[in-house]
Amino acid sequence: MTGALHLFTAMGALIQRDLSLVLRRKNDSLATLFFFAVVASLFPLGVGPEPKLLQLIAPGMLWIAALLAAMLSLNRLFADDFQDGTLDLLLLSTIPLPLAVLAKMIAHWLSSGLLLSFAAVVLALQFNLTGESVLILFLSLILGTPLFSLIGGIGAALTLGTRGGGVLLSLLILPLLIPVLIFGAGAVQAHQVGQSVAGHFYLLGALFVLSLFFAPLATAVSLRIAVE
Repeated sequence: MTGALHLFTAMGALIQRDLSLVLRRKNDSLATLFFFAVVASLFPLGVGPEPKLLQLIAPGMLWIAALLAAMLSLNRLFADDFQDGTLDLLLLSTIPLPLAVLAKMIAHWLSSGLLLSFAAVVLALQFNLTGESVLILFLSLILGTPLFSLIGGIGAALTLGTRGGGVLLSLLILPLLIPVLIFGAGAVQAHQVGQSVAGHFYLLGALFVLSLFFAPLATAVSLRIAVE
């Protein structure tokens, strides 16, 4: 029990540290939200004010905009720690590296995916979505956006210290996140046509559980290779 408590305390300290760094760089989070708002707002202007068309494209467009916005900060998930030597300390610490990696992924989601999920509720109003559809969208984003941080962390570790890491990260991660987009947007679309959304949420949940177990392990291995 003492050992487990120590691990949870250490993970909490890492999450608090990363969130405090995010608060010091508020412009990064604001830029992510601004990018999300701009991308999501351009589609209604481009396709016109037709309510049915806006309702049809809303789930996919908001999910794509959220993914692209989350990608902006993924490249820095481990880059700053790699440059200032913090990553070396994590490798030498008594905390298992996969748990330290998971703590950083949680902090990344809290500072990006969670904020984007709440912002999507506001932006969904311009697509004429019903209240129930907005709720389904929000729940699907809450369940799906952690996968951006979990799977994205693998790509961030693989591209650590490489030139053009942001472009390479996108090429590695975007194909892996296509199922998340399909099931996340599909949940809202299923609700709009009167079908059950349970299947989409079950599949998102299964992806989340698998990623929660395997992503920190794969990221830890990638980080060790990058540092060595």
